[in-house]
This record gives sequence, C-alpha cells and structure tokens, in this order.
Amino acid sequence: MLAKLFVQNYALIKELDVEFETGLTIITGETGAGKSILLGALSLILGTRADSTVLLNKNEKCIVEGTFRLDEYDLDHFFVSNELDFEPLTTLRREINPAGKSRAFINDTPVTVNLLKELGDYLIDIHSQHQTLMLSDNTFQMNIIDSFAGTGKLKNEYRKVFNKFSGLKKEFAVLKELADKNRSDLEYYTFQFNQLEEAKLKAGEQEELESEQEILNHAEEISSALSGSVRLFSEDDSSILSMLREVKSFIGKIRSFLPDGEDLLRRTESSLIELDDLSREIEKLAVSIEADPQRLSAINERLDSIYLLIQKHRVNNLGELLQKKEEIGNLIKSIAGSDERLSGLTAMLENETSRLTLLSAEMSKMRKAVLAEVESKITDLLKQLGMPNARFRISLSEHRDFTPNGIDQADFLFSANKQIAPENLAKTASGGELSRVMLSLKSLLTKNNNLPTIIFDEIDSGVSGEVADKVGQILSGMGKYMQVVNITHLPQVASRGNRHYHVYKDDTEDSTFTRVKLLTPDERILEVARLLSGSEVTETAIKNARELLTAAIN
Repeated sequence: MLAKLFVQNYALIKELDVEFETGLTIITGETGAGKSILLGALSLILGTRADSTVLLNKNEKCIVEGTFRLDEYDLDHFFVSNELDFEPLTTLRREINPAGKSRAFINDTPVTVNLLKELGDYLIDIHSQHQTLMLSDNTFQMNIIDSFAGTGKLKNEYRKVFNKFSGLKKEFAVLKELADKNRSDLEYYTFQFNQLEEAKLKAGEQEELESEQEILNHAEEISSALSGSVRLFSEDDSSILSMLREVKSFIGKIRSFLPDGEDLLRRTESSLIELDDLSREIEKLAVSIEADPQRLSAINERLDSIYLLIQKHRVNNLGELLQKKEEIGNLIKSIAGSDERLSGLTAMLENETSRLTLLSAEMSKMRKAVLAEVESKITDLLKQLGMPNARFRISLSEHRDFTPNGIDQADFLFSANKQIAPENLAKTASGGELSRVMLSLKSLLTKNNNLPTIIFDEIDSGVSGEVADKVGQILSGMGKYMQVVNITHLPQVASRGNRHYHVYKDDTEDSTFTRVKLLTPDERILEVARLLSGSEVTETAIKNARELLTAAIN
C-alpha cells in the first residue's frame, strides 16, 4: 500500500509530503485547487510520460517519490527476476531535469521507466474517466471476468503456449511465402547452377590463363629477346661471362699484395656464379617459349566462356563467380530444406493448437461458471446505486481464432429500463451509469485481487442523496480489504473516510501554490459542511455534517 508521497517542483506544487494509511482516504478541494495535480504527480512514478513542461521552477529538477509497504503482497518474485533488492518499505522515485530528461529509481537503483511501470501495475490502480471508457474494450472485459473466475494460473499457462504458437505461426507464414516464391524459381536456379557446374571452374584459373595468354600473344618478341640475351651472356669471347672470367683472373694475380684484393675477388666470383645462373635460366626460358596458335586459341575460348559467365551473373571476377555458384547451390538446398522445415512447423503448430484448444476450453468453462453470479451481484449493486430497473448481463461468444485471452469474446450488456432489453454497455449507458457500473465491478473485485491500492478520481460524479450515501458505503467497504483513495465533491462520500485531506491553493503576491492539509476532526466537520452548503458554511450545514460523520462512524 502507498505509505507516503513526496512531490517537489511539480506543476503548482513547490513541495509537499503526504502520508497515507489503510482504509478509505478522502481528498476534497474546490475545483481547480489541484486535486488532479496530485494524481498527475503520482502517475509519474507509475511510468507515465513526462517532460520539462511539468516543472514549476524551470531551472530546478522535479522529484516525485512514493514509499510503499510491500511485505504482505508476495512481490519478491518481481525483485528477484529483475535483480533488485527487496525492501518491505520500497521507494519508487522519478526525476525530471530542466532539459526534460527523466530518470527512474527503485530503492535508489536506476531502472527503466518501463520497469517502474511494471512494478506500479502491481501496486496501484488509478481509476479515471478514461478507464471507465475502457469498459467497452474486450481485453479489459476479459480481465474483469478472469478476476472473478480465478483463471490467473491457467491464463498464464495459456499465454506461454499462445506466444509460442504465435511465433511458430509467424515463422511458418514467412517461410512458406519465401518457399513458394523460391520454388517457382527453382528451375531457373537449377539451370544456372548446372551451367556453372559444367563449366568446371577452378579458383585462380582466370589469372593463370590470362598470364599464359599474354605470353603466347608475345611469344616471338619474348623468344627473340631471350635468345639475344643468351648470346650476350656466353656465345663468344666478348660475352659478359667471358669478360667477367678475365676480370677474375686479373684480380686473382694481385690479391696477395692488394689490401682489398681478397674481397674484390670474392665479389667477382659471386657475380660470376649469379650471372652464370641467370644465363642458364634465360636459356631455359628461351627454349620453352614458342608460338602455339592452337593453345592460344583454346585459352581464348576458355577465357571467353569465363568472361561471359562473369558478365551474366554481374560479378567482377572468377572468385566472385565461384562464390555466386555456392550461393545458388545453397539456395537450392534451402528450397529443398524448407519443405522439411515446413513439415516440422506444421507438426509443431498442430501440437500447440491442441494445447491451446484444451486450455482455452477450460478457461471458457471457468468463466461461464461465474457469469450468472457476477451478473446478479452487479445488478443488485446497481439497484442500490439508484437504478432500480438496471440489468447487467455478460455475453460470451467464441472467436474463430485464438487470441491472447483464449477463444472467448466478451460483451457487457446493460439496460436501465424495464422495457428495453440489455444492449452493449458502451452504446446504451450514460457517463454516470458507466461510473456506477465500474464502481460495482471494482467493489466486487476487491476481494479477488491482491492489489494494495485503488484510487478513484470522482467516480461518484453525477450522483446525490441516498445514492451518494450508498457510494460512500461501498467505498468504505472496499477499504476493509485494500487501501482506497477517493477524490470527491460529495459530503455523503467524504464523511465515510478514515482520513480526510483538503487540497487548496495558497496565493501570494507573485505566485500560487497547491498545498495539501490533513484535516482535524473539527476541520473535517467544516469541510463536509462546505460540501453541503457551498462557500458560505451555515449552522444547519455544520449540524448536518456532524450527523453524517457520526452516522459514518456508527
């Protein structure tokens, strides 16, 4: 339950610190005093969107901090699964800096806003006019029915299976679409692969052939140059090798008395060995290279075939062409393998469909078992709330497909008049009637939900007199099972609270602030009297206020 709310620099709130207790807490105040600002601040620690426009002082950060007692609500699992320290008194904090950036904390540990919201959903239900409009939402309706039916564990199991089923179904659809498309192109892919396979391409082949082609295209020039080189090296007495041998002989004669003689001789001998080896290598090349028109023609034909395939497949070289061949081969294999995967997915989908059928049927059975009781109790409460001819019905129809809630489609039906059969609630009920239906539902759900706190924002609008008194009784009754906070304008409801806060504006010469005050018994009498008579509190109103408060206690 909410134990404390601290707000700083939010909207018209400079700073306030409000403590809450169990039971029914009443909040009253004149229109525009800032009651909705309190809810706005509280919503920040429940994960709502925020920006710098909420700052009262644009140069300072806004802080909203809520302290909650959690020791009775079995929330250890949330803290364990999110690696957070569990504290019986847990603090949720939200900060917004002047730049509009938001930070969220749980027990001083930084967390995401989504995680803050997830924990907030376990702690507080804020009822507003928007939530009343949700009565027409099927998911909201199913959640209400499931709360009465107690399908929680079964629904969790169903949703695990449903999520798996949805994933398999999506994979099947994507794979089937791809397989159908690829299968229509299989013949074309097979032709391309066979053509590349028949070409018997080899890695590095293109470079080797182009090198050999270059040699054969210039065979005569190469042969002539190499033969001339051989002649210069060794074919007469004036050749390079003959002249170098004479140099060796001259140096050999003077090496004994020339300081560098030995070194010069050694270098000459080394050069002679190197040049002799070079001469032999050139001679071998000269013998091996000769014009070969037939070989050149075969090479040209082979390269033309390779170039044609490179152009056809829009690649740059043989290496990329071989990679393309591998890709086509893998694609052909995947098309063949997709049929096997589709068969496997079909079997898995059939299995999950069977499980969903059994689970959804069991949920439907549990839901239908409580419908009559819920309809009767809601109808009785609506009669107590000033609608003697009200009838509330729940229609369950079956979906054609599985949904996150099973196969059931809910429709809340309502009629406030004898002669009119119950019809769709959202289409037939007025705003005040919708509020009373929601209050009836919430009051019945109190014992079924393990929710610590519920906050009503003027759920009692549009009622008065005895009906208002009955609303107060219902809210007070809910306060025996959970913490209830109610913002109201009705004295009959305000008198039922265990604690009573008054929200007001504090005006100075240059500023206006929203403040909250816990009323003393005497102040509470005056506030209830104000609600009874308006701005001018009369003695009669004070007397009536005392009577209302006394009756509420008794």
